[in-house]
Amino acid sequence: MSVSTEIPEGDLDLDSAVIVALGCNDKGVWASCEESLEAALARFRAEGIDILARSSWWSSKAWPDPTDPPFLNGVVVVRTEHEPGALMTRLSRMEDVFDRRRSVRNAPRTLDLDLIAYGRLSGDLEGLILPHPRAAERLFVMGPLAEIAPEWTHPVAGESAAALAATCVVGVDARPVPAKAGV
Repeated sequence: MSVSTEIPEGDLDLDSAVIVALGCNDKGVWASCEESLEAALARFRAEGIDILARSSWWSSKAWPDPTDPPFLNGVVVVRTEHEPGALMTRLSRMEDVFDRRRSVRNAPRTLDLDLIAYGRLSGDLEGLILPHPRAAERLFVMGPLAEIAPEWTHPVAGESAAALAATCVVGVDARPVPAKAGV
């Protein structure tokens, strides 16, 4: 189900927002990538991650190899007690549960979970670079983020999600997936 839940102004301190991007272009055992991503979202709570807002699903050609299956992506703003490194460990474990194979860089994947931002933290935190070093240039990240938190400001670039979405250079074909009729 493609549901966008924009964060009402004043309901969340965007300076403390924890942002996770999701992606899939190999449905694996699921009927579709959408089903896989929905199952991943359903598992967040069991991992100690509460979803505060979520974007609709966005479709784009695979990058950097557009001959790979197309991607389905989305973004969630979450609340968690996990520190950044522990949160990344949980996200990686979820990818493993969803049978993510790490063969070659940018290979098709059953589940891709990226920690985009953890509040205003920036820099190399023991191998975890925050904010995600390439998120600001990717429309399949900034587009969904701008959909739910357009005023979120990138901790390093100083630009809003909406402004960054307008200037992305990677995944420029990314578009929201139309909601299904009757859903």
